[in-house]
Amino acid sequence: MASHYVVRNVSRAEPATIEALRDAGVATVHEAAGRIGLLGPAIQARQQGPAIAGSAITVSCHPGDNLMIHAAVEVCRPGDVLVVTTTSPSTDGMFGDLLATSLMARGVVGLVIDAGVRDIATLREIGFPVWSRAVHAQGTVKASPGSVNVPVVADGQLVHPGDIIVADDDGVLALPIAQGAATVEAARKRLANEEAKRKTLAEGTLGVDLYHLRPLLAELGVEYVDDLP
Repeated sequence: MASHYVVRNVSRAEPATIEALRDAGVATVHEAAGRIGLLGPAIQARQQGPAIAGSAITVSCHPGDNLMIHAAVEVCRPGDVLVVTTTSPSTDGMFGDLLATSLMARGVVGLVIDAGVRDIATLREIGFPVWSRAVHAQGTVKASPGSVNVPVVADGQLVHPGDIIVADDDGVLALPIAQGAATVEAARKRLANEEAKRKTLAEGTLGVDLYHLRPLLAELGVEYVDDLP
């Protein structure tokens, strides 16, 4: 039996669910989902402003080898997010503007890679958003087998094919499809609540009063004094 696969079929969440989670943003979705799914902070946005969401197409590569990224392009559909990992740590520039051009032709909305990217100025110029562990000019080869659309771990977070990926300036989150609809509703409630709090804070109310923190401060032994004794 083969030990490496390119899996063609992936379950995907409803487009409306994906769009709503993108609009809510990573921080809100993380809280609304019960603080699950967040990738570690080593994978960072390599541009400012873009916010994306889509279905995960996962790739497991040999470090320093981008063969399986090329293989993955074929199974991508419009709205997908490519999530690339390596079988041991790597910061090599495994992805650049040519692969981005190929993915854009397939309608892929962005890349999350637990390794390096290069051609970063061109990637910004053509408007293809990437989140990566590193920016590094070190090139790669195309020689080693890997797999497409198998479970992978990206900066400590397990990502399954089809998971809803949300990414913006705050980081990257992977959410199981089954939790998408409930998280949308929780996110909407959270955003409405935050808007009301924002208005109250803008009017001058202090956070310690808005959140009723004064009793907690007293319970913890924090005293208000005009000067130190």
